Amino acid sequence: MQQGNNIIDKYKTWLRLEKSLSANSIEAYLTDLDKLIRFVESEGKDFATISYQDLQQFVAQLRDIGIHPRSQARIISGIKSFYRFLLLDEYITADPTELLESPKIGLKLPEVLTVNEINDILDTIDLSLPEGQRNRAMLEVLYSCGLRVSELISLRYSDVYFDEGFIRVEGKGSKQRLVPISETAIREIKNYLLDRNRMVVKKGFEDILFLSRRGTALSRIMVFHIIKQQTEIAGVHKNVSPHTFRHSFATHLLEGGANLRAIQEMLGHEKITTTEIYTHIDRQFLRKEILEHHPRSRRRE
Repeated sequence: MQQGNNIIDKYKTWLRLEKSLSANSIEAYLTDLDKLIRFVESEGKDFATISYQDLQQFVAQLRDIGIHPRSQARIISGIKSFYRFLLLDEYITADPTELLESPKIGLKLPEVLTVNEINDILDTIDLSLPEGQRNRAMLEVLYSCGLRVSELISLRYSDVYFDEGFIRVEGKGSKQRLVPISETAIREIKNYLLDRNRMVVKKGFEDILFLSRRGTALSRIMVFHIIKQQTEIAGVHKNVSPHTFRHSFATHLLEGGANLRAIQEMLGHEKITTTEIYTHIDRQFLRKEILEHHPRSRRRE
């Protein structure tokens, strides 16, 4: 099994360097791959000798033990990725996953918050609490800029260009992009900075914008918890997560008439579809699009 471990280590490096995946994504890929590893060992075979029929049996076992079709599809996608790596590195000469099909799953659209629901969530934040203004500024940025939760917690103070009205965001694969930020979000950040400047900040976190009460960066779990708690307080009966704010950002822009490619760039997606190439858009045009079409950029009475 020593050779198998070496292959897994090389695959992990390939995912990180060639596919530019985050540590969380790599861990998910390896967790799913471990299911195949246990199956391969139980069959007395190895990666190079496993056949298409063996893989069909593996998928059938996933189905038999009650793995959800969406999870089956994710596991199969990971296995296909692993065998592409094996083929590219010449561990195998033929890909047994080539004809392997994923289960049919219905399209499940994420929840979308209305503008009123967004306002209710933000307006019911208790600003008398030490973390109140931080949470308000944080959720405002999450919605106004359509950030991923990982992008939000790693956002740096030095990446906020207050005068220009942009933030610099480091997305998947360490790719950077400039995203327009609304005047409302800028105002909330400035209000939060009055509290932040009085905090004792731990070494190494001096430039992180949104800090925990310990003076360190917030965790993903903490942001999820804050959103869940605030949603309940606001009486919004939807399954809301950080991604809900991101999806609502894009949906509201689209409904307001924003250019689809502008939304694509602001979200940090390289492609609108798998067949369209990345399109560069003028930065001022991006700012014009978000200021004209995002509801948070309009003055609230």
